[in-house]
Amino acid sequence: MPHLAPNSLNGDISVKSKMTEDDSAVLALRNFIFDICNQNGGGHGGSAIGMAAIGVALYKYVMRYNPSDPEWFDRDRFVLSNGHTAMFLYALNHLTGFDNFSMDEIKGYGSAKLNGFTTICHAHPEIEVPGVEVTTGPLGQGIANAVGLAIASKNLAGKFNKPGHDIVQSRIYCMTGDGCLMEGVALEAISLAGSLQLDNLVLLYDNNQVTCDGPLDWINTEDVNAKMRASGWHVLDIEDGSYDVPSIVIALEYAKSIKGKPVFINIRTVIGLGTQVAGTYKAHHGAFDLASIEASKRLAGQDPAITHVIPPAQLAYFRERKASGEAIQKDWNSLVENYTTTYPALGEELSQRRSGSYGTEWLDILKGIDVTQFKGAATRDVNGAIIDKLWAAYPALCGGGADLVNSNKFPYVESDVFHSSVGSSAGRYIRYGIREHAMAAVSNGLAAYNPGTFLPLTATFFIFYIYAAPGVRMGALSHLPVIHCATHDSFAEGQNGPTHQPVEVDSLYRAMPNLNYIRPANAEETIGAWIIALGNKSKPTMLSLARDPVGDIPGTDRFKVAKGAYVVIDIADAQLTLVSCGTNLHYVVTAAQRLSASGVPTRVVSAPSFDHFDQQHRDYQATVFPLDGTPVVSVEEYIATTWARYTTASIGMTGYGYSASNPSNYERFGLDANGIEKRVRKYLHDLGGSNARMTGWRQL
Repeated sequence: MPHLAPNSLNGDISVKSKMTEDDSAVLALRNFIFDICNQNGGGHGGSAIGMAAIGVALYKYVMRYNPSDPEWFDRDRFVLSNGHTAMFLYALNHLTGFDNFSMDEIKGYGSAKLNGFTTICHAHPEIEVPGVEVTTGPLGQGIANAVGLAIASKNLAGKFNKPGHDIVQSRIYCMTGDGCLMEGVALEAISLAGSLQLDNLVLLYDNNQVTCDGPLDWINTEDVNAKMRASGWHVLDIEDGSYDVPSIVIALEYAKSIKGKPVFINIRTVIGLGTQVAGTYKAHHGAFDLASIEASKRLAGQDPAITHVIPPAQLAYFRERKASGEAIQKDWNSLVENYTTTYPALGEELSQRRSGSYGTEWLDILKGIDVTQFKGAATRDVNGAIIDKLWAAYPALCGGGADLVNSNKFPYVESDVFHSSVGSSAGRYIRYGIREHAMAAVSNGLAAYNPGTFLPLTATFFIFYIYAAPGVRMGALSHLPVIHCATHDSFAEGQNGPTHQPVEVDSLYRAMPNLNYIRPANAEETIGAWIIALGNKSKPTMLSLARDPVGDIPGTDRFKVAKGAYVVIDIADAQLTLVSCGTNLHYVVTAAQRLSASGVPTRVVSAPSFDHFDQQHRDYQATVFPLDGTPVVSVEEYIATTWARYTTASIGMTGYGYSASNPSNYERFGLDANGIEKRVRKYLHDLGGSNARMTGWRQL
């Protein structure tokens, strides 16, 4: 079924002698969108108008969902990747009976929101709102999220479905426009989806041939269908996507029969259909002309002077979905009860996965690890060993790396690979390939499937989390727990050179709100970082991990990592505090011991997490970083953009690294014990006993 022809109307509903129920529903939806767009002077209504028939096909005939319970576990998921068309989603949620999408909430779309006014109808969909699956807006992210949701559903089906008991049937429908399909993250995710044979995923392309700036052919003339086929997708075409609901429904139903490939439906529409700017970039956003709206409402038999009123027949047409959804969910609940009786062990595990509660075995494992086995081990090696220990005890763990897992020390077995041709769809290890951005964004989709059901892991070199940064940010913004394992986090990376040495990347992640950035110094602190990561339910965690061996560091404590910073070497009447984390801390310990032995009593602080330290009481903070004017010096092989909040001076990088061995780089940049001691002594000499706090922060 490669092609679906347009109907005989030639794309003009006005020539019909009698409109069908579907035609009337499409018109009612369009008129409602006109009202939403114009109620506060504009919005992104053009695509929403053109997509109306697609919305009717999906929400009336195809998707399994329950408006009375937006969080129903086995619902089909709809992702609006072209999130600027948010009113499309809001209008359909209101029409089909999502209780929270009241008309008053709808009227808040595009408002100035003065005097503390709030609405759930944001300019782009946000995940906190029931009826919205993921936060979208940055183009392409939604497509990658949808791939993650599809992996989640397929994985659960592979794990739990049994003959006669298809407990997990949820399919993923993703709406996209021209812009999303040009974004790199979308192309990475599309390629991955084809490779993984995600036949529960449907991507609907609103092909209106218009972008924000002008005609699509100004900037893109590729054969998108050929590209999708080359990426392993099954492609369907619909010529009249503006009106032909039956053809869209046929395509969507046919997509369910396709095995081994995700489905791409190329649907031709007209942006801003029925307005004076139809088919042009001027329809992309902004208010629509009143004459066109009046004509559309008269065609529907509505009074043009009345807004925000849905004709009773059309409202009943959509609201039927509420009762239908309740019946579908009731039948599913009965199926689950029968399943639990027939397969009690699997039923109990399914209940655990749905609740996202995994007991305390994982915590007992982390508490009980003997670190003597990791003496001198690089934190990336310790991290891999921890993952190996936790994998069986924490069934929500899933994910993989961007083709660097051997270097990342991310363990897996072949039989646990998520791929029908290698392992199975029940496998939890995902081969992402060299697709760092998609890896992060897909992981957000996995985490968003149902709270706690999946805890995704990603892995690559720290420098390549620059590629992944937009996805990591979206996860932080969306409060999605994902654990990012960033290895090779310093210029100890060595001979690969400055392109691989992330001197500035920490600054981005330390500044990112709602992200745990933790840089453990040794095995003990790596265990502490995992205690934090697994105990957290509302933010992603980035573990900054080293490839080089760790020297002796006394006083580290896995439970004090949660303090963010704590004293590892205390000394009476200290004249100096040195603070560091990660790879550099053992050099600092050596330098401090030398300074103390020479008559400069020196304390040492480990600071694995600024985020957690900032949450501590000021009295505790003052015990870690004295405010009495004695110098506090940070040492780290990064650009010192954040340390000034706590210290009086910093030893760090001021440029990029160098292609050389690990020891030579620490020596070259004065960040080994000798270099640290030398710089500190000069600083103390320059201070001359003056109050270090009063003289102000300086780069050493």
